[in-house]
Amino acid sequence: MTATNSNSGHVPAIEAKQVHKAYGDLHVLKGVDLTVEPGTVTVILGPSGSGKSTFLRLINQLETLTGGEIDVDGEMIGYRWEGEGKKRHLQTLNDKQVAAQRAKLGMVFQKFNLFPHMTALQNVMEAPVQVKRMDKKEARELAIKELQRVGLGERLDYYPAQLSGGQQQRVAIARALAMQPEIMLFDEPTSALDPELVGEVLSVMRSLADEGMTMIVVTHEIGFAREVADQVVFMDGGKVVEQGGPEIITNPTSPRFKEFLQHVL
Repeated sequence: MTATNSNSGHVPAIEAKQVHKAYGDLHVLKGVDLTVEPGTVTVILGPSGSGKSTFLRLINQLETLTGGEIDVDGEMIGYRWEGEGKKRHLQTLNDKQVAAQRAKLGMVFQKFNLFPHMTALQNVMEAPVQVKRMDKKEARELAIKELQRVGLGERLDYYPAQLSGGQQQRVAIARALAMQPEIMLFDEPTSALDPELVGEVLSVMRSLADEGMTMIVVTHEIGFAREVADQVVFMDGGKVVEQGGPEIITNPTSPRFKEFLQHVL
């Protein structure tokens, strides 16, 4: 584990430095460097198995780094500096400290993972009450606001089985937003949806981008990347192959990115 201690004034929302992840002999990420500025949308594109989802899971500490460093708001995830001078060293965080770091991040997965026995409202209320110890009345008001924010104000008392896939994913987004994160991570949020339901989820994500939410989105939705992204990153083989503004979708420079786009456009 390498680490630096930055004291510069400018603090990116997320900064990954030479991030590696291996499972035994399988090297999934091979030195990923990436900076995400506050209030911007970064879209990560790439073929299956390129390490995109693993990278998101590392940011949210659902996986542990093999090497390198990820900073969120200037704070190294998973570790903290302790001691002074020559005794200064990195100390692994305990579960409570990790949870405090993770609270800055909201994550939306491919699968909705809603509690089937709870209504949309109850699903969104659950984490603020259980994790943040929020008063139930306050949590209910917050959950209603977030469900209205994703266009489901009329579906508060519906159970997941009574909702379409797109509506369930919007409940999952509302659930993440109810924790009031500073940064949202989306791991292929539309890949499990029927094609006609994709648009309603992307519309919610566009509105979040318009509100200035810092977002990292792993997706195959090229149109969304072209329209909404401030930064587009193409990954393949566990590495960042090309990155830049959305114009790189129209004018890719690497042969591998050109080949990828020919298959998905």
